[in-house]
Amino acid sequence: MNYLNCVESTIMYNSKISGLGMYVPENKVSNHNLTHLMDTSDEWIKERTGIKERRHIKKGDGNSTAVMGVKAAKQAIERAKISSDDIELILFATLSPDYYFPGSGVLVQEMLSIKDCPAMDIRNQCSGFVYALATADQFIKSGMYKNVLVIGSENHSGGLDFSTRGRDVSVIFGDGAGAAVVSREVDNDKGILSSHLHSEGKHAEELSLIGPSTNRWVPEIIEANDPEDISYYPYMNGQFVFKNAVVRFEQVILEGLKKNNLSTEDIDLLIPHQANLRISQFVQRKFGLKDGQVYNNIEKYGNTTAASIPIALTEAWESGLINTGDKIVLAAFGSGFTWGSIILNWQ
Repeated sequence: MNYLNCVESTIMYNSKISGLGMYVPENKVSNHNLTHLMDTSDEWIKERTGIKERRHIKKGDGNSTAVMGVKAAKQAIERAKISSDDIELILFATLSPDYYFPGSGVLVQEMLSIKDCPAMDIRNQCSGFVYALATADQFIKSGMYKNVLVIGSENHSGGLDFSTRGRDVSVIFGDGAGAAVVSREVDNDKGILSSHLHSEGKHAEELSLIGPSTNRWVPEIIEANDPEDISYYPYMNGQFVFKNAVVRFEQVILEGLKKNNLSTEDIDLLIPHQANLRISQFVQRKFGLKDGQVYNNIEKYGNTTAASIPIALTEAWESGLINTGDKIVLAAFGSGFTWGSIILNWQ
């Protein structure tokens, strides 16, 4: 084997985010709009979630989970100053794919016309983007790929119970997509410094959508014709999820800081998954962070699960809140339970 090739094969690269993009549907749905569908109020929703409005796909507007992902991806690719042909792997994080199968990643590959590009869907709900970004980081660190497209996209509005029965969940979620191009970085002190991932499946049903599944498929549901069967709508044990979320957020952020010999004072910007403003505020108080050290936009978009972090990250970058050398912390908690964090030295 050629000596130079041998040396190159043993190099561990770093990865960096070289381009960001986002897309949200034009259709704004305010809290007041929802009062026409269920027994709720603007005050009730804002007090519990901090949400003022969210975006929903409007029937006939041409959007889907994959289509929104492509719109965000095109922006990220352009900002990375590469072409779609330079993308070597697509990682698509979502809980609301266009089809039961195949995954939405292959639809993106076709829409972007990237010949034979491998594509993989990641089903980790609210933690999906963090898991996908960590996966991209490892592929690049190994030397296998130079440019990986990571997308988080969700079409929640197509599967929510917009009645009083479902209001605890349906008022929270919105539609949208965010994307990042993750590229090779030769400086090991720049880009993604570390990632930290966890799960606890014993609480799987505390935040879940159980059916239809292959354990109980559509004909069985139709035959039962049970008006009280809501297994095909999302369920959330709100208080239990909140209590676990604040603990896991704190743990996984501290884990990342410790790994990199950083303290909370070193955080230039924390971007938490936009699950609930009350969770973000609790974490902010726990770490003693100033308002300028935490980025929230849930009041505008609601909880967009896998899309929430890339949307917020893109907005923060576009607003000039992220600069070279900043220590950026991404953290998420969600269904599974799954949770994770990523520490970046922005380049």
